[in-house]
Amino acid sequence: MNLRQLEVLRAVIRHRTTVAAAEELALSQPAISNALKQMEAQTGFALFERVNNRLFPTAEALTLYEESEAIFALHAKLERRVQDLRENRAGHLSIVATPPLAYSVISPALASFVRHRPSARIFFDVRRYEEIIESVLNRVAELGFALGLDHHPGIAHEVVHRGDMVCVFAPDHPLASRAAVSAGDIADFPLIGLERGTRLGEALRESFARAAAPFQPVVEVRYCNTACSLAASGVGVAVVDPFSPFQGWPQPLVVRPFAPRTPVVSYMLWSEAAPLSRLARAFLEEVREMSGKLNTGQAGP
Repeated sequence: MNLRQLEVLRAVIRHRTTVAAAEELALSQPAISNALKQMEAQTGFALFERVNNRLFPTAEALTLYEESEAIFALHAKLERRVQDLRENRAGHLSIVATPPLAYSVISPALASFVRHRPSARIFFDVRRYEEIIESVLNRVAELGFALGLDHHPGIAHEVVHRGDMVCVFAPDHPLASRAAVSAGDIADFPLIGLERGTRLGEALRESFARAAAPFQPVVEVRYCNTACSLAASGVGVAVVDPFSPFQGWPQPLVVRPFAPRTPVVSYMLWSEAAPLSRLARAFLEEVREMSGKLNTGQAGP
């Protein structure tokens, strides 16, 4: 007895007429009747008794019905899984990002993504730029997100957002009255610098050099979110990426354009060694949508 025959048997047991069973299964009434005859011939015993134009299942038919419950439950589960995969609602996705993007673009994109895909399993970690590259190249993470990008063979990329570094400080700082802040303006105040050797740290030093302004930080940090926290606490002035100031600091933080203009480009990265999963492609679409909001000023910075 095959699955289609069992499906017919179950439908007739539920409805007690071949007409109703035929409507449910989108078959003709003769097809249902023929299927019942074939099943009885194969099994060697009666499956139904006809009383007043209604079919009543025999004890043997009810036993088959009960025993087939597990089969059809498993089949229904498989059908749901196929639908989830088709609609990108199930599967596993591993994502890594540097802090500025992790706490700005990725977080809201991930919130929307998992809300529509409750069965998906997501691994998300915040790492340094070098670890992002290594994770993507080694396929530890399917997707990576980082500020700035050197050429890395084997890594495909797409721009998420283009912006400029900004100056941040506490609301009571003397520079708060300015509409924009230059490298020269900062010279008379304590500076929170970004670590030498980091991509943004080197970019910042080059900008100060172009402006012929001294770069003499009183505190040096690796991450822009650390610099924002210190600036909000009144430690000094910091120049950071355009994402980090908008991460919801407990203390107020003033943000001003910084001159000379210091571009910051954020990228999403993936390995060229293997095609992206449907789930990964769906998440990239979420990030692209969030990027569009950032670029038009509808979200984040």
